Amino acid sequence: MNKNDEIIDRYQFEKHGWEQGLKLICGVDEAGRGPLAGPVVAAAVILNPDECIEGLNDSKKLTEKRREALFDVIKEKALYWGVGQASEKEIDELNILQATFLAMRRAVEAMGVNPELIMVDGNRKPPIDGNVITLVKGDSLSASIGAASILAKVTRDRAMLELAEKYPEYGFEKHKGYPTKAHYEAIKSCGITDVHRLSFLKNLAEK
Repeated sequence: MNKNDEIIDRYQFEKHGWEQGLKLICGVDEAGRGPLAGPVVAAAVILNPDECIEGLNDSKKLTEKRREALFDVIKEKALYWGVGQASEKEIDELNILQATFLAMRRAVEAMGVNPELIMVDGNRKPPIDGNVITLVKGDSLSASIGAASILAKVTRDRAMLELAEKYPEYGFEKHKGYPTKAHYEAIKSCGITDVHRLSFLKNLAEK
């Protein structure tokens, strides 16, 4: 498979919609469901049928350098894009699934337009107004969802770098809040901060 074939394959769902007369096809994905700290971030992207972006893929399959480069290209070439997040407190109050749905809805609303079709990565449909479908492994199969995964991932990583400056002893710049051995050790020695998800740390919080 050459690069052109890969681009065509990534755009298969979008092209099917465009051929049906749909112009505003939106991809939605999130980053940060699993970490012990920090927000969950979602992004929504409507790509331009006349501006195919090469290299869109699941953000986890791309290097940090490549994600950063595509982040700027997506914002420049997409018709519309939006980012939304749910805070640690909202995650604790709602649970991670509902907080993720909230972030997704905020991302779609941030675009300022009503998509004709919303494709969401995964198999759980968020309560977003409009024609919503789910696509398992959509971040690898759909260019729009892949673009959303990149915006969400880069946005969240940058947020965790800011938190690393505020809480330097926790190593957020390395693990981005995920449950690594080093992160658990930092929590045990330095305590739980106001950016940690208490619902993810119930046993430690009780101690």
